[in-house]
Amino acid sequence: MSGLLVESVVPGSIAEEMEIEPGDRLLAINGQPLRDIIDYNYYTADEEMVLDLRKPSGEEWEIEIERDSGEPLGLIFAAPTPTQCGNKCVFCFVHQLPKGLRRPLYVKDEDYRLSFLYGNYVTLSNIGRDELARIIEQRLSPLYISVHATNPALREQLLGRTGILPILSVMEELAAARITMHTQVVLCPGLNDGAELERTVNDLAALRPWVASLAIVPVGLTSHRQGLPDLQPVTAAYAERFIDRWQPEAVRLAKRFGEPFLFLADEFFIKAGVPFPPLAGYGDLPQIENGVGMIPLFLDQANRVLRRARPLKPITVTAATGESPYRYLADFLAGLSQKTGCTVVPVAIPNRLFGETVTVTGLVAGRDIIAELAERELGAAVVIPDVMLKEGEGVFLDDLTVADLEVALHTRVVVAEATPAGIYDMLRQLAKDSSRR
Repeated sequence: MSGLLVESVVPGSIAEEMEIEPGDRLLAINGQPLRDIIDYNYYTADEEMVLDLRKPSGEEWEIEIERDSGEPLGLIFAAPTPTQCGNKCVFCFVHQLPKGLRRPLYVKDEDYRLSFLYGNYVTLSNIGRDELARIIEQRLSPLYISVHATNPALREQLLGRTGILPILSVMEELAAARITMHTQVVLCPGLNDGAELERTVNDLAALRPWVASLAIVPVGLTSHRQGLPDLQPVTAAYAERFIDRWQPEAVRLAKRFGEPFLFLADEFFIKAGVPFPPLAGYGDLPQIENGVGMIPLFLDQANRVLRRARPLKPITVTAATGESPYRYLADFLAGLSQKTGCTVVPVAIPNRLFGETVTVTGLVAGRDIIAELAERELGAAVVIPDVMLKEGEGVFLDDLTVADLEVALHTRVVVAEATPAGIYDMLRQLAKDSSRR
């Protein structure tokens, strides 16, 4: 159906004054039909406009609006339905999921609109000339692009798809239009590393400053790869060699460009067991949502929190985490315990759901927490980092809730922001609650 369905109207807004209501459908602005929220944002840039609206009864309204510059109309729409991904990437994480998880987890999206709106990484493999022209016309910048390889034949092999626009040509066109791009390479040993990675890095560096950053992240492999292509994991030895080769290159490119450009994911340093680069080497952390710079930022914030931490009423709590960040969290919690007089016991949760090769905190399931903690002395509470839960819904990947954990573990379970400050604040609150009893 054409147009945008109004989900809600901000009280006191222009839209409410014009008697626009939830359930109305906004069809066009200044005669321009609306395909999605991006069109709405683009065509409402003017101070004067005419809205074409259809009421649920079928009655059509034409509304003329004059407003001050920047004054919002007050209309809220649902997020666009994502375009589905037609790729068959050899490393696709969705293809490696076990059965029985929430249905949305099995949905693969590949939508440049969500890249612009929310920072989702997309391959741009499903766009044609019309979509490319729209990106340029409406200035959809920045975009987040999964490149993987600039060699067209290798990229088609990695994506499991043929007949797509060569990514380098697309990005050259976007760069000429001054569209900012953040990029990533999912590194598959033996496929897109070595000389192919050198080619990719050089090609993307040549598009600076419009290609603003490039992150290299190791392929993630679960224990559910039956019937999928054989891929080599990034081992500790491989990660150490990779850092030796590419971290000096990242430093060299940062000096050349005057700011960091090439970033290695935290997982390389965790696997290799080698120190991280200084936090300053991550610039303004453009790739932090991609797992780049999270641990260096955590360590920096941990030092700040420990400097201001003060004694609390002594309590004992258990802090659950994934296996990857365990050693860094454990060091911080040891210092926090010493400064506060509390005992905070970190526990790394093995990933039984996805397999032992998956070690990040955000993919820990509720049942795995129960399995690891059920026989332990847990103290006054179990602290769960918020990244283990679906935002806004409070459920784990396996649909268990915090309340389910409390029943199974026979203790209080609290959710803390996954930062040193969030953990310290939660500990202070738990100590305060304890003192009231």
